[in-house]
Amino acid sequence: MSILSDIKAYSRFVWAFPDFLRDTMSLADAQAMLQRQLAERESNFLNLVEHGIYGYPNSPYLRLLKLAHCELGDIQNITRKAGLENLLHMLREAGVYLSFEEFKCRKPIERSGRVISLQMRDLDNPLLSQHFEARTSGSRGLGSSVLIDLDFLRHEAAAHALFLSTFDIEGRPMALWRPRPPGLAGVLSALNHAKLGKKAERWFAQNKVTFRPGNLKYLFFTNFIVHSSRMRLKALPVPENVPVAHAVRVARWLQAKCEQATPALLDTNVSSGIRVCQAAKEHNMDIEGTLFRFGGEPYTPARARIVASTGSRAICHYSMTEVGRIGLACAAPETLDDVHLLTNKLAVIQHERPVGDGRTSVGALQLTTLLPSCPKILLNVEIDDYGMLVERNCGCPLQEFGYNQHLHTIRSFDKITSAGMQFLASDLISLVEEVLPARFGGHPTDYQFEEEQMDGLPKVSIIISPRVGQVNEPKVIDTVLRDLRVQKGGYEMMADHWRQGRTLQVVRREPYHTYTGKILPLHISAKK
Repeated sequence: MSILSDIKAYSRFVWAFPDFLRDTMSLADAQAMLQRQLAERESNFLNLVEHGIYGYPNSPYLRLLKLAHCELGDIQNITRKAGLENLLHMLREAGVYLSFEEFKCRKPIERSGRVISLQMRDLDNPLLSQHFEARTSGSRGLGSSVLIDLDFLRHEAAAHALFLSTFDIEGRPMALWRPRPPGLAGVLSALNHAKLGKKAERWFAQNKVTFRPGNLKYLFFTNFIVHSSRMRLKALPVPENVPVAHAVRVARWLQAKCEQATPALLDTNVSSGIRVCQAAKEHNMDIEGTLFRFGGEPYTPARARIVASTGSRAICHYSMTEVGRIGLACAAPETLDDVHLLTNKLAVIQHERPVGDGRTSVGALQLTTLLPSCPKILLNVEIDDYGMLVERNCGCPLQEFGYNQHLHTIRSFDKITSAGMQFLASDLISLVEEVLPARFGGHPTDYQFEEEQMDGLPKVSIIISPRVGQVNEPKVIDTVLRDLRVQKGGYEMMADHWRQGRTLQVVRREPYHTYTGKILPLHISAKK
């Protein structure tokens, strides 16, 4: 985006924002908006394709569609006759899709002998008008810019209203432990609440203000929305810097709410929430009755046990910065991370993607956006997650509302590739969260695998927090290799290869976390 267009977009946002806050959204308003979008999802998709792809000469999807000899009339006819999801499968077969590597601009698009270059801004939605810029967290690489429109915020607020109603928690005091801008999750959550006429009491932020030229616009934006909200009597809390190592401060606020007989709702990512629970236990704080609203990472049984040990409970949404909320937590879940897909704004299909040693595959998720307010236009875009995609009647209010499609057991297909061996990141979860803590002590957030390139050669480290205390490092390595040997087919040979090549090493330091506070089982870095 040019500086001039950046200024124009911010100006339109600043002008329209007071009206956005003034117009409070009721639950009835939210339900009507979402029901209308569900009823019109195919026509919304066709409208987005017509104006955001065929009407946008720079669209990379337009070039893919031309290579596939697919005209707008073809898409319209097939969608109306066969349905949206069937169309998307047909487009996938015709080469109209983006792999995860292409989506993240790690390699060019190649179809039918043609090479199409792509930059992340090429996927920006050209239909947006009143927007501000945020950035993805960069959990598995460099973050990228995302444009957020006021209409998009209205949609996210409607989904938030449905969530609060589904779990009957509209009256709970709420706090955030989310990054301030350029991060998106914190400001989005605060504005969602404000749009419903509610106020988040505290905003704890893992990141602090840095007065660098590139950050000045984010500082201006944060100050503007906070002060503007106060003028409209819907005050947003001022972000308070609370680094991940100071989780006890958040736990102390939760304890105070419990002492007032008003257990709180804390909106944060999984790793940060686990740190709060650990801090509460270490300092003998009572936070029983607290509800954690998680997202951003897998919510696993090991982590759920830590939450339960404090007398609290957690529910987990599924989101992605480029499209916002993908799924709302199910109130009658089959698994810890069971969500209802928001099919009014997205269409989701799967395709089999080879992973690991190539002899296995996973059902990689491909997303297509349907609404003109989504930050980026996605058409069969593969993300680095897979999971179980099913339709079932769970009986919870979200199913009765019309959200019948579920997604659960959501994992990443990131992988370690050292010494010619490949392990999926998801296959390391049980090691870092179950096996190693049980054998050597500590908690799930105390362990992590790290792959780095050093002098052009890969090296894999087992990161162990100093809080775990003294450990026998050779036994740690032996435990890892023994566990990998008994996992699914092909890993026995890989583990033996690692043992012979002495690929693994133990490093004593805190696991790497993103500026949002996420601690993933696998961190991939690059060094010369």
